[in-house]
Amino acid sequence: MQYRQLGRSGLRISALNFGSVTFGGQGNFAATGKVDVAEATRMVDICVEHGVNMFDTADAYSGGEAEEILGRVLQGRSRELLVTSKVRFPTGKGPNEEGLSRHHILNACDDSLRRLGRDHIDLYYLHEWDGLTPVEETLEALQALRDQGKIRYAGISNFAGWQAMKLLGAAERGRLVAPVSQQLYYSLEARDAEYELLPLAVDQGLGVQVWSPLACGLLTGKYRRGKTAPEDSRRISGWPEPEVRNLDKLYDTIEVLVQIAEEHNVSAARVALAWTLHKPGITSLVLGARKESQLLDNLAAASLRLTQEQVRRLDDVSAPDLIYPYWHQNRNAFDRLSKADLVLQGPAKRLREALETKK
Repeated sequence: MQYRQLGRSGLRISALNFGSVTFGGQGNFAATGKVDVAEATRMVDICVEHGVNMFDTADAYSGGEAEEILGRVLQGRSRELLVTSKVRFPTGKGPNEEGLSRHHILNACDDSLRRLGRDHIDLYYLHEWDGLTPVEETLEALQALRDQGKIRYAGISNFAGWQAMKLLGAAERGRLVAPVSQQLYYSLEARDAEYELLPLAVDQGLGVQVWSPLACGLLTGKYRRGKTAPEDSRRISGWPEPEVRNLDKLYDTIEVLVQIAEEHNVSAARVALAWTLHKPGITSLVLGARKESQLLDNLAAASLRLTQEQVRRLDDVSAPDLIYPYWHQNRNAFDRLSKADLVLQGPAKRLREALETKK
């Protein structure tokens, strides 16, 4: 297992982490899985054997049951095993039992600690943007939690680029706790994060943990053009994420993915994970599994090395469209772009030149 520095923090985390979204299976989360304590224990054992040192959860997962199960499974284990959790989504029916207000953050953190059976959370994420709460109030709440020793680090998840920069700017001005990491969706199915979020991470020194790097199973090779998906898949079970905007492009990407998997004699899922680990700015991938066999296969991605040519093939077939102002910069400003700019612009320029050569 490779260990990578989490942003500008002193924390080193495994390149593969394990997520508990499949634990419990309550309410809408039943579509993700129904992993119980015994199954969760075995999965955590496997992860620890493979060098995983960070485990991800959230108070929203199965109404808090995922936190409870993870807490029971980690009880008595090494303090070297790190835990992330999140706050933002409703935890009750009251008008103040959601969002990023000081009131909700402080109460939600205490509730998460109780469910987890811990005295602190290593990395506490703001799970989603809250446009109604001043960012200064949110940051002051996080600062209070860190001062009390209830969290060690803070992060953001599912923020837009300007929202993240607004928070970072307020943290710097107020000398308040600043996020050290983003948790975001990024995969071969949708590389939207390359427009703003990954360049922001490279530029500002934020770590990046990727949730659903297999696009909720779409990149496992089970979904092929003209073939029926398995009945036990998340999409068939009713899980709505991610939104697929270009089905033909997805199928084209899967075909290349399967071809490269056959070249290595491994699963398509393993190749998709290895590709993501190759990309600039990525710190770690959060794996979620319903079966032990899935978990073992996914963990093997840490040792899979793709060639530059294979990475290029996947880059080209899955490339995001250059929206404005990026298409303009690609043609007119390429000699003055930074490493952060090149997260998006580098592969885009290569693809454009290749297409122009074919004309």
